[in-house]
Amino acid sequence: MVQTPCGGKDLALSSTSEHGRILEGDPDVVRRAHAAFAAQTVDLDLLSAPAPALPSGETTLGGEVSATGPGTFFGRAQRTLTFCPSTEKGWWIERRDQPDALPVRVSIENVWTTGAVVSNIVLRSGSPHNYLRMVEHIIALRVGLGIDSAIIRVDAGDPPLFDRGSLDLVEAIDRVGIVERPEPAAYWTVREPVTLCSPQGNFVTIHPAARGQRGLTVDCAVDFPNAIGKQRIRFPVNRDTTRQGAVARTNTTRGKMLYCKTLGKIFADIRNLGYTTHNVLVAGPREYVNEPRLMHNGKSLEAVWHRAVLDLLAAVALIGHGRLAGHILSYKAGHVLDCRLITRLYQLNLLEPLR
Repeated sequence: MVQTPCGGKDLALSSTSEHGRILEGDPDVVRRAHAAFAAQTVDLDLLSAPAPALPSGETTLGGEVSATGPGTFFGRAQRTLTFCPSTEKGWWIERRDQPDALPVRVSIENVWTTGAVVSNIVLRSGSPHNYLRMVEHIIALRVGLGIDSAIIRVDAGDPPLFDRGSLDLVEAIDRVGIVERPEPAAYWTVREPVTLCSPQGNFVTIHPAARGQRGLTVDCAVDFPNAIGKQRIRFPVNRDTTRQGAVARTNTTRGKMLYCKTLGKIFADIRNLGYTTHNVLVAGPREYVNEPRLMHNGKSLEAVWHRAVLDLLAAVALIGHGRLAGHILSYKAGHVLDCRLITRLYQLNLLEPLR
């Protein structure tokens, strides 16, 4: 388990109720980015919807269930994920083809890389062969569906890639159900509002949970210079909103898709990449190459749903010792920024139990 230090040097550069303590980033850039975020239109706001009650006890799966699909990085191979109940706290990844390796704990301490050409979170522990790529679309369900403990058994370091985002995994879990155990669930929150911002003005901000509140809410915005454009949604994190957003696919540009299918084949990382126009949303400069999903008022919100439910929540899942409560703002961010923020929360001892 990641250990939080007894103390950490104060790297705060400024503090306001809007962005709080700046862990990394230029204060002027942070202020401008927050202003741009605040000015962006909210396309869908679900925060006023009644939130389902949170389970008070720890949860796991009601049984063992599998899902199979083409490989993400080896599209001609069939890959299988098996979700198993567990009494061991947290989520664990077990490579069945690595019998001498220990399971990999889903935790920020085991993040190996966030990818280069293909952006993705790779978890690894021990041997360099004991890894799983593109874990974000899997581990995000730990937070989104509220499953505290599980073992994920895989037959390779390359997970399956589905035509319906992670909805196949959600439906597989629905078949066995989620069960509550007598042990009380552990809730954590940040000690104060914190922000981590890139030089380009991409940021993630986390606010502590309000007194008496244990839920997690998200306000997420993307802004792409192509057909995706500006999209913003607000929602409470629960099983209903996770099911709604789980169908969202990874997005890429028409140019990058063309590169992967031509010159990219020179490089081992993407030579056998399983991306197709069925399992990836492809955006051209002014219009989509394929049919977008998650339409709302005539506008596709697929890209922002994917960013919020399957990418951002994956970073939250890397807080391996409990459930995070509070409110997250995400603006044009990605895996690198997400993982860096979670790392800083541990380094600076900024997580505390919510009582």
